[in-house]
Amino acid sequence: MTSRLLLALAALVAVSASAQAQNPPLNFDQAAYITCKEAHAMNPEARKALAVFLADHSARTRGVVIPDGDLGAHLAHLVRGGCTLSPDAYLFTVVDRAIVAESSKLPKRR
Repeated sequence: MTSRLLLALAALVAVSASAQAQNPPLNFDQAAYITCKEAHAMNPEARKALAVFLADHSARTRGVVIPDGDLGAHLAHLVRGGCTLSPDAYLFTVVDRAIVAESSKLPKRR
């Protein structure tokens, strides 16, 4: 009987963790500590929303704008590569470093 209870609790915890991984954080303090691995576990829409939120925050801090088009896609590829190399890194760190690396090519904020 206790083994069934433990299995049921383990399943409940797994479902709860999965449900939490699907929802993007509500503020920067929560978003800043999401790892690449945790972001990868999110559904695609939530992951994109999180990445855009973090990129906008970093770009504002750095005084640049993230453009649409090829340069924006290039930044996304840098973030994807950084997360592939270091899945335990915080997604914000990877996003911020990509923006810093390309900041000389990005349009300045007005």
